[in-house]
Amino acid sequence: MAQPAAGQPAHVKHYFVSSDQQFDAAKMGMWLFLITEILLFSGMFVAYTVYRVWHPEVFLAASDLLDWKLGGLNTLVLLGSSFTVAFGIQRIQKGDRKGLLINLGLTLLCAGIFMLIKYVEYAGKFEAGIFPGANFNPTGTYHGHDMADYADILFLPQFFSIYFVMTGIHGFHVLIGMGIFIWLIIRSYKGDFSPEYYTPIELSGLYWHLVDIIWIFLFPLLYLI
Repeated sequence: MAQPAAGQPAHVKHYFVSSDQQFDAAKMGMWLFLITEILLFSGMFVAYTVYRVWHPEVFLAASDLLDWKLGGLNTLVLLGSSFTVAFGIQRIQKGDRKGLLINLGLTLLCAGIFMLIKYVEYAGKFEAGIFPGANFNPTGTYHGHDMADYADILFLPQFFSIYFVMTGIHGFHVLIGMGIFIWLIIRSYKGDFSPEYYTPIELSGLYWHLVDIIWIFLFPLLYLI
């Protein structure tokens, strides 16, 4: 296994000239990855836009079956998590490992709360027979609405296909973020990060901010308008 060049910090790989060069390369790689993520969600936003132009009445009907309060709460939770991850980076820059651990833990907690709220929202819809596509079979009542009134609305199942795909893929990204933060917490506890080396934390923060920004678009598009 290759060793760092003489005089170089242990975290610098042998194929980099300096710590700054390694950081710049890692950040460039992360930005390229984030661009692919943006392209992924852009395709879904285009599908949403086309479907909304074609069937605006479907969105009006679907708005009764989406809980904007839960969506709004999840928005606040994710905004809070973006703050804690940014504050965690600021803490390790100052050499405050305890502050870093606290903020990473709070970020992980917020992500868990987001997924719990999303589980409650999904569970309620599934109980009312609100499934994507051909499995759409509304029964009983949901948020005070008689689901029989929605059973024969054309293209409503397709709307919920879009809804579940977009929010489901976003939720999967949140789960990936939770795994990353668990890994960062373990490494932070071991003392792997310092003011001289916190690249994984900053790159993870960039990923998490993108997850937050995507939800900021999803929430008003699906729940409010």
